[in-house]
Amino acid sequence: MTERPTVAFAKFSTPKKGTVVVLVPEGGKLGSHASDADPVSVLGRAFSAVDFTGKLVSTVEVLAPQGSEYDRLTAIGVGKLEDLNEEAWLKIGGAVAAAAKKASDVTVIVDIAGHEASPKEAASIGLGVMLRSYIFDKYKTRKDEDNGKTSKSARFTIQCADPSAARKAWASAEAIGEGVLTARDLVNEPANILGPVEFAEKAKELEKLGVKVEILGEKEMKKLGMGALLGVAQGSVRPPRMAVMQWNGGKSKEKPVAFIGKGVVFDTGGISIKPAGGMEDMKGDMGGAAAVVGVMHALAARKAKANALGIIGLVENMPDGNAQRPGDIVTSMSGQTIEVINTDAEGRLVLADLLWYCNDKYKPQFMINLATLTGAVIVALGHHHAGLFSNSDELAERLSASGKVTGEKVWRLPLGKEYDKLIDTKNADMKNTGGRAAGSITAAQFLQRFVKDTPWAHLDVAGTAMASPATEISQGWASGYGVRLLDRLVADHYEG
Repeated sequence: MTERPTVAFAKFSTPKKGTVVVLVPEGGKLGSHASDADPVSVLGRAFSAVDFTGKLVSTVEVLAPQGSEYDRLTAIGVGKLEDLNEEAWLKIGGAVAAAAKKASDVTVIVDIAGHEASPKEAASIGLGVMLRSYIFDKYKTRKDEDNGKTSKSARFTIQCADPSAARKAWASAEAIGEGVLTARDLVNEPANILGPVEFAEKAKELEKLGVKVEILGEKEMKKLGMGALLGVAQGSVRPPRMAVMQWNGGKSKEKPVAFIGKGVVFDTGGISIKPAGGMEDMKGDMGGAAAVVGVMHALAARKAKANALGIIGLVENMPDGNAQRPGDIVTSMSGQTIEVINTDAEGRLVLADLLWYCNDKYKPQFMINLATLTGAVIVALGHHHAGLFSNSDELAERLSASGKVTGEKVWRLPLGKEYDKLIDTKNADMKNTGGRAAGSITAAQFLQRFVKDTPWAHLDVAGTAMASPATEISQGWASGYGVRLLDRLVADHYEG
């Protein structure tokens, strides 16, 4: 991957050289320290010339500005002061990174007329810089030519009112950012490189952060009776794996919070094979599992005072001569039988056994599963919200609140007995698809049959984890969606 930018914090002082960025609220007034960096008011003239008003992440750039030795002086709008929230600060950081271009030394003067940025807000700018700077260029051999980027990492010095406190806030923000980038790396890796075994090895690396990691193979899963998960894997020559990650940062007897991820490293659809067009994107069908690894990284790296459990099921869905067929009936770990109507509805089969295993063995406070589960959720919500299904109003409300704060938004969709009937079948306890209508809902109804009464939420991230629109903080194909959302959920409600 590209080299990470360096983020540092310092007291206010007038920079001598390099690229300088000042932040401007709506109305276009500079703070006193920002004004010191523009002694002959070149920005004021530039604002008038382009009708700059300080709208959020709008940008004005002056090259080799008169009255200084700077290479570039850039103003970035922060919008209305009353609208400044965590998402806005991240976007501002993203705009800073974009404005830096090829600069190696960037000073950001966080002196905003009418608002003194808190240490956490200053750190959020750094996180925005970190997330925007990410590029997946691991396999490019002509990086400068193809990407227009230098290999040298930029240094961003953020001047603020309390740099010491900002550094402490940055330690936590950077841990979360590393979790997001870990998830992005996993989703971006091609399937010939990242199979179930290799993915499990990536999860095992969390042991360096103090996470306890157990890897289960096919033999162990057969012994547990995971016929639903193993049925998906049987068409591939690459053996399945399950990774169980435990972070014990809370009280010794406190029940863990649990995150479960679908990890289909490549999904051809199996015998119910997908069309060829766009199938290359199915390397990202493990976006849920990637997010789980990412959030476990974030929690461990920032030493979260919570007990957290991450479980991912890693398989490849291939149309081999040994692959399961439409019409096959498999027995899940729960003992419930499933008629496989469509082998491309495979993710719910993987999750069914993971949910039952998690609930039966660890008895968590709640379970949240993430999965790039259905195309139907993209039809319903597009790429700006993940679909949320839950048997717990409290958990759903907390997830929604965390989504609004972080910008990783969710939208709750219904569950109900009427939809449950659509997955009944005369041949087994249930079938794995209810047909075209309400496709995301029937998938959730299927999963609900494996959670008992434990508070549970299902996040369908098919539209948000991969191929989502470019934003101020995510410019690549993989977004790392879910890491910041779940980390915030834990921080706000489940840490001691």
